[in-house]
Amino acid sequence: MAQGNNSIKKILTVAFSLCIVCSIIVSTAAVGLKARQERNQELDRKSNILAVADLYEPGMDVGKEFSQAVTAKVVDLETGEYTDAVDPETYDGFQAAKDPAQSRTLSGERDVAGIGRQEKYSTVYLVGDEENPEQIVLPIRGQGLWGLMRGYLSVQGDGNTIGGITFYSHSETPGLGGEVDNPRWKAQWEGKEIYASSDSMDPAIELVKGGASDSTEVDALSGASLTSRGVTHLVQFWLGEEGFGPYLEHFREGGDSQATASASPSDDSEGV
Repeated sequence: MAQGNNSIKKILTVAFSLCIVCSIIVSTAAVGLKARQERNQELDRKSNILAVADLYEPGMDVGKEFSQAVTAKVVDLETGEYTDAVDPETYDGFQAAKDPAQSRTLSGERDVAGIGRQEKYSTVYLVGDEENPEQIVLPIRGQGLWGLMRGYLSVQGDGNTIGGITFYSHSETPGLGGEVDNPRWKAQWEGKEIYASSDSMDPAIELVKGGASDSTEVDALSGASLTSRGVTHLVQFWLGEEGFGPYLEHFREGGDSQATASASPSDDSEGV
C-alpha cells in the first residue's frame, strides 16, 4: 500500500534533507565570508584606534591613514620594554590571555579589573614619530556591571596626560552604564592626568560622584555606580604596575628612545 504524503517517514525524510541543505549553505557562506569578516574586524580595530587618537574622519581611507600615522609595537608588560618575541601585526593579546603558556593568572588585589588572566605581552600603538610619539594608544579591558568592557586609552607623549578613551565592546545598560559611549562623557577625559606625581606608578585617575574637581578626576556615570567603579578599576589596573605602568615610566623618564634602548637581546629572544 502506497504511503501518503503526510506519513511520518516522508516528513522526517524531508526535514532531514532540508537540514542537510541548510547546513551546507550556512557552512559554505561562513567559509566564503571569513576573509571579509576578518578584514572588517581589522578595519574596525584601526578605526577605533584612530578615533581615540582624534584622527578619524568619516569617509577617510582608514587603512592608509593608519599605516601613515600609527606604528604598532609589542611591549613586555613585566619589564615595560619592547620585545620582538611576537609579531605586532598578527599578535592578539586578548587571545593570548586565554593560553596558559602566554599568560598568567591574576587574583585578589592584583586583579582589580576582574580579567582573571593577563597576557605576557601587549601591543601598543604609537601615533606620529615612532621615536618621539605624540600619543600612545593602549588596549584596556575589565569587568563592568554585566560583562567585559574592551576599549582603548590614548596617552600623550609625556606618559601622564590622557588624550581620550573609547569602549568598542561592552554590555552595559543603555542610558546608564551604556553612557560610556556618550561623546560628552568621553570628552571629559582629555587632558586629565594619570599620576599625581611624575615619579609615581600608582594611578590617581578615577571616576567620582558629584563632579570632578581635580586633574585626576572624571565625572562618574549618572545612575551607574557599578559601571563607574568598573571603569575606574580597569583604567587603574592597565595604567598601574601590573599593566602599562612600567612602560609609561620610560616615557616620563626619557621618552620612547629609552624604552627601546633598555630592551636587552635576551628579552627579545625569549619565547612566548
